[in-house]
Formats: sequence, structure tokens, C-alpha cells
Amino acid sequence: MEYLSALRKRWLVIALLAVLGAGAGFGLAKSTTPTYRSSTTTFVSLARGETVTELVQGTMYTQNLVESFARLATMPTVLEPVIEELDLGMSARTLARTITATTPLDTMFVEISATSRDPALAAEVADAVTASLARTVEEIAPSGSEDTPAVTMTVVADAVVPTVPFTPNTKMNVALGGTAGLAVGVALALLLTVLDTRVRGIKDVPSHQDRVLLGVVPRERSRRDQVTILGEPHGAGAESFRRIQTNLQFIGAASQLRTLVVSSSISGEGKSTVAINVALALSEKGGRVLLVDADLRRPTIASVTGLEPSVGLTTVLVGSASLEDVTQPWGHPGLDVVVSGDIPPNPAQLIDSSAMQELIDEAAKEYDHVVLDAPPILPVADGVVLARRTDGVVMVVGSARVRRTQVSTALTALDTVGARCLGVVVNFADPSDADTPRGYVASEPSGLAAAARRQRSRRSVPTPEDTGTETRRGPRAAKSS
Repeated sequence: MEYLSALRKRWLVIALLAVLGAGAGFGLAKSTTPTYRSSTTTFVSLARGETVTELVQGTMYTQNLVESFARLATMPTVLEPVIEELDLGMSARTLARTITATTPLDTMFVEISATSRDPALAAEVADAVTASLARTVEEIAPSGSEDTPAVTMTVVADAVVPTVPFTPNTKMNVALGGTAGLAVGVALALLLTVLDTRVRGIKDVPSHQDRVLLGVVPRERSRRDQVTILGEPHGAGAESFRRIQTNLQFIGAASQLRTLVVSSSISGEGKSTVAINVALALSEKGGRVLLVDADLRRPTIASVTGLEPSVGLTTVLVGSASLEDVTQPWGHPGLDVVVSGDIPPNPAQLIDSSAMQELIDEAAKEYDHVVLDAPPILPVADGVVLARRTDGVVMVVGSARVRRTQVSTALTALDTVGARCLGVVVNFADPSDADTPRGYVASEPSGLAAAARRQRSRRSVPTPEDTGTETRRGPRAAKSS
């Protein structure tokens, strides 16, 4: 099934190689000079015997000689008279390459074929070689009682001037070229599948008894923004994030789970998108949720949410503001966001500082859930440090964007420092892996969809009068200043 899926994914490459192969076969056929073949058929007979026994013995004797006569047809003693008669201007060896003599099994027929670029010449050569072979056979065969040849060759089918070339066979060349291209395409697709070490689905995620699959977020071409729960609250993507939130609730019921880190092995796997939507899904349950952009190297939450980016986490870590000063409400009621703030020159030192630990402890006391969007594990150590300071980490694995070895290395790095991996989220997955029955995904009536989105937008994003700012809602620190 895996190989069939690989062939389906790369069907365009396979089809292209098949077409190219067929085209190459067609081009070869058109570039090859056509060659024509004509054949003459003779019957080898023995002078009649007077008794049945003589006839049987003669027949057996003739059948034994037929193979020898066929080989004799390509020898100089037969071909040199033909060269002289037709003035061919070539050696007997060269002419022999264009002559074939065959004898059907258990018969006394000899079929002589000649090939040439000139169809008329091919017929002439076939007839001339047959006549020369008949004369030679009569000369070397034993004579009968009346001094007549014991063996004679009688022409039963004269050569006909061919109208269709023997080679090239255009149809055959196209078919063989297309088949060869198809075979190369299939082999290439299977080879790429074997050599491809990227995570393609759930089965490619390194398994471990303590690392559960929290959810699978499908790849949706229609998704226009990263905030799926707000943009398409009844879509398959939003339901997948709610499923992740439900699984986290079950984990939290067994052990304390208030602070969690969302990270990935490398950049580009969609960890920030997962962090934002998981925070929204948690806030839908009515508790207080804090979303913190702890990626101080490449922050994205401010740009996605449209919040004021200048004052945030770094402002608190350097002691210029408190946590309450920099929180900004966004999305659902009960959800607050702390953006990263200005990008510092020493992000690693700030993340590993006591101020960061104090902020996490304070947030855990004030909120039911704290979600931190951390940098990827492999490029920098920030994600590992944050994982140790919280109740656990949610690993985002981007389908077709990360290799299996990279995921294994990142998980090993977490195990090395004693960080708890809460589970894995497969992002950008094939819809078949997500296994979300479309019949159970609600959809808004088309006439009300736009109005519903506008109403949610008005609830999520306040007016400038609500914030006291001109364009964006800023943190409370901005108000006091």
C-alpha cells in the first residue's frame, strides 16, 4: 500500500517519463533509414524412387540436407555469381550480412530473405540468391541413374517488391520507448520513496510508549490564514485542534498540566500555528489561557494576531514591566497574549534566566493554562530550556517538512535533559491520515458565513476606542506610558 501511494503521488513524473520514452522511440524511428526485406521460398525434392522404401529414405535424406542447403545460401560459392549478375559492387562477406536462410522444422522448404534500402533490389537479390543456390545444389548433389541431379530446388513463391519497410518498426519503437520510460518512472518513484527519509504520515513518526499522538492537523488548500479556529471554526482543521485540546485535558487529568511548550524539530513545521490554535481551543472551555511568544529569535505571534509587537516578553525579562502590563486580550474571551517584544541580542540568556522562571510561575498561578511558543529544538537550545521549566512539551512534526532522523534527534535531546514530551502533533498531514469524517464536520449556511465571521471579528478585535490607541490594541504598559 505504501508503494502504491508513492506511485500515485508521483504519477505525473511517471507519465512524463513514459511520454518522453515514447517520443524518443518515435524520433529514433523517424531518424533511421528504412530497410526493406523480400523473401523467396523454394521446395527441396529428391528424384522419385521406384518403391515405397526408396521414397521414405529419400524424404529423410532430403530433410537432413535442407539445413545444409540453408547454410550454403550465405557462402561465397552462391553469392559471388549473384554479385556479378546484379553488379552489386560489394564483397560476398558484405552481401552475406543481408541474406538470411531459414528452414521450418520438419519441412523441406527453404526461405531466403534479402534486405536492402532499395525495395526492388531486395526482391532481385532474393530471387538471384535462390537461383544461384539451386544451381549450386544441382552441381554438388549426387546424380541419379540417368545422370540427372538427385536433388532439385523448385521455387514455390517468388520475391515480391515490399511496400512497407522492415525496419524501423515505428509502432514497436514507440511502444518499447513508452514501456521503458514507464519502467524508469516507476523505478524512480520507488527509489525516491525508499531514499526519502522525510516524515510523510503518522507511521513515520518515531514511536515510544510515553509519546502519544495528540492529533493530526490536515493540510487544507482552502485555509487562508493560520488562525483556523477563528477563520473556519467548523472546518476539519479547527476540529483537529479541538481534538488536541481534548487529549491534553486527559493528560492533565492524570497529572498536573498548567504550563506547556509547543515546539518542533526545525523551523517551518507550523509550531506557532499549532500554539495559537491550541490556545484558542483551550479558551473555548471557559478557563483563562495565556499564550506567550517565547521565540525571541523569529517571533510570529504578533504578526499573526495583529497585536502591538513592541512591548512583550523581553520587556518583562529585562525588568521594564510586569506580566500584567504586557498581556493583551485577543480572540476568545479569557485568552490573553504576550508577544515577544523587541528581539534581544542575547535570547538564550534571557530564556535561561531566573526572570523567565518567575514569569512562568506567576503565569501558572494566574491562568488555568499557559501555552509557550518556543523556538525549534535542533537549531538552538531555547526550546529545551523552556521544556525543562514547564510541565511538558508538545512536539509538532510537519509532514513532508522534516526528516525522521531530525525528529528522533529532537526527542532524544528532550529525554537527555529530563524534559517531558506530552505527545506529538502531525501538522500539514494528508487528509486521509487526519481521518476526519466530513459528514460530521459542520458548516455554516453560505448566506450567514460572512456575517458570522464579521461578528466574531468584532468580538475578537476591539475598536481603537477600547484601547486608547490609534490602530492597534496595545498592552497595559503602553497605556500607562
